[in-house]
Amino acid sequence: MGEQSTRGPLRIAVAQPSCRAYDVAANVAAHAALVRAAAARVVVFPELSLTGYELDAEPVEVSDPRLAPLVRACAETGTLALVGAPVTGEHIGTLAVRGDGARVAYRKMWLGPVEARRFTPGPAPAVLAVDGWRLGLAICRDTGVAEHAAGTCALGIDAYLASVLESAAEAAVPDERALRIATRHRVFVAVASFAGSTGGGYAAAAGRSAVWAPDGALLARAGTAPGEYVHATLT
Repeated sequence: MGEQSTRGPLRIAVAQPSCRAYDVAANVAAHAALVRAAAARVVVFPELSLTGYELDAEPVEVSDPRLAPLVRACAETGTLALVGAPVTGEHIGTLAVRGDGARVAYRKMWLGPVEARRFTPGPAPAVLAVDGWRLGLAICRDTGVAEHAAGTCALGIDAYLASVLESAAEAAVPDERALRIATRHRVFVAVASFAGSTGGGYAAAAGRSAVWAPDGALLARAGTAPGEYVHATLT
């Protein structure tokens, strides 16, 4: 998996930005601030992080000028930011934002029942190559479907990066799923989990974003407040 003989360590952060429902410009500013603070090669953000969990939010185009402050932050820090938004084609997506712009990197494959009223499942697992590391992508419910982790890991990944949203009452769910994926497939797992109020009925989201090693060891853990981030260096 990956290019283990030539690659160096990879610093990954998981971030839980403050969120204003539907306010992409304000949320982009919060994302940009966390990218600068984390100073990581990759920063993972939660599901629908640019709009909040508002299932009627307009799609965010990759050319949207409101993304410019985040693109600048990524250019200044050399960061790849993985951010959540509705995307064209009626998908819940992950945008890969770099210093030269944005693209849709992944589309959620396993939708919740309410999400499926509007959105279409994504077509296939996705992997990003960063500095010799192969990073598989997931969004929330994907992580609870064994077929998703198996299909993504079959592509030869080193780490499984998930953008999630759970209520504070269900805070144990992302941990259980992440630990199972890490130990079953022997990969790093990084989970960016929304904190605070995120829209869509989530007045109190779980937070507690975290990174696990392939043996299940917990490498980093955030608290429950918006604006927090933690990082781990994968070796």
